[in-house]
Amino acid sequence: MKKPQPKTFVLDTNVILHDPTCIQNFQENNVIIPLAVIEELDHFKRGNQVINLNAREFTRTLDSVTGSEIFNGGVPLGKGKGKVRIVITKGLSKEIQNVFREDNTDHRVLSAAYDISLQLKKSRVVLISKDVNLRMKSKALGIPAEDYTTDRISSVENLYSGKDIVENFDDGLLQEFFSAPYQVLAKKIIRKIKKEIVPNKYFIIRNSNRSALAVLDSEIEVFKRIDKQLVYGIKPRNAEQTFAVDALVNPDIPLVSITGKAGTGKTLLALASALQIRKNYRQIYVARPVVPLSNKDIGYLPGDVESKLAPYMQPLWDNLKVIQDQFPETDKNYQLINNMIKDEKLVIEPLSYIRGRSLQRIYFIVDEAQNLTPHEIKTIITRAGEGAKVVLTGDIYQIDHPYLDSQSNGLSYLIEHFKGQKLYAHINLEKGERSELAELASNLL
Repeated sequence: MKKPQPKTFVLDTNVILHDPTCIQNFQENNVIIPLAVIEELDHFKRGNQVINLNAREFTRTLDSVTGSEIFNGGVPLGKGKGKVRIVITKGLSKEIQNVFREDNTDHRVLSAAYDISLQLKKSRVVLISKDVNLRMKSKALGIPAEDYTTDRISSVENLYSGKDIVENFDDGLLQEFFSAPYQVLAKKIIRKIKKEIVPNKYFIIRNSNRSALAVLDSEIEVFKRIDKQLVYGIKPRNAEQTFAVDALVNPDIPLVSITGKAGTGKTLLALASALQIRKNYRQIYVARPVVPLSNKDIGYLPGDVESKLAPYMQPLWDNLKVIQDQFPETDKNYQLINNMIKDEKLVIEPLSYIRGRSLQRIYFIVDEAQNLTPHEIKTIITRAGEGAKVVLTGDIYQIDHPYLDSQSNGLSYLIEHFKGQKLYAHINLEKGERSELAELASNLL
């Protein structure tokens, strides 16, 4: 059987900023990077935001494989992989200039793909870009174009929710949840239900007489009954929030993700739970990625760095204030929060500021995690040290990042790949608890 001809992929800058390890993910196919992309990456190297770190990482990776051949035939990327090559872009080709008058990086990348497709007639040339507009322009010129889908999940409709409902359950067996030790052997239940069974999954088990909230332990040996528990003045208002709190305060589950639309209590419960079990940790870090609206850099905002970043961090402070207001100002719990902030035992900062810090015995909450790429999520979790707990919250349908969606964001990727792991728990919150108006707006708008 004849071996298929390797394809040639031309990479856009946004693919590299999305995943700085991307050149290793094209199997036996060849990768071409237009020099215009290298030039654009140079503008991103300085700074502490995620894209700056990714630009520097890719530059180091490329430097490790460089040689004179990288501008000629290309440099092999390893066994079973193709070659990577940098091509010089000499302005816009005549055909591109006739269609797109403006000379910018996008059009130079497009021009490079067009020229290469003419040179490599036997090899299929494909432009890879996260920019849907550039892909449309490429296809209009007859050049195949695709999104970077290596880290994209297949479907969000079937994404693991972390919970299930068991109806019409045997009353005698259900009664066991209400007497010590308030648990039922898993083998008694598993054979009676047709539900997905994975460690740390939550269940509402009920019949016409009674119901119980339960969690399947990490070893899949018993279903344990769980009850609503108060966490630093905040009490769960529904079954899903009860599940979330159970996972958030469980010291045996170092990785937790919570998804849900606005008003479901994701961030509030995570913060309250961290404060409740603060003595188990050296510090509480709360962070969120800075993704400016309309894809504008924060530099356009007035004031110093603190002033520019303040609007992005304010929702976290608002949630903390809600927790603090559960107590009178004279109460020790109210004062404790102020003291923790003063002593830097509780730190709220942009995610880029926290990167590089030691995460030993840290309760680390990452809010708005849907605005992170899969590579960024991996970077965060792999930094977790001994005794750390990482909590990621977000709404996979509310994404501000220009090149991510519900299937390609890091939070969805994490849920898809960590499901079933003993050290991981996930819960999707569906019912809004902020207010009746907020719930209506979430559903209708």
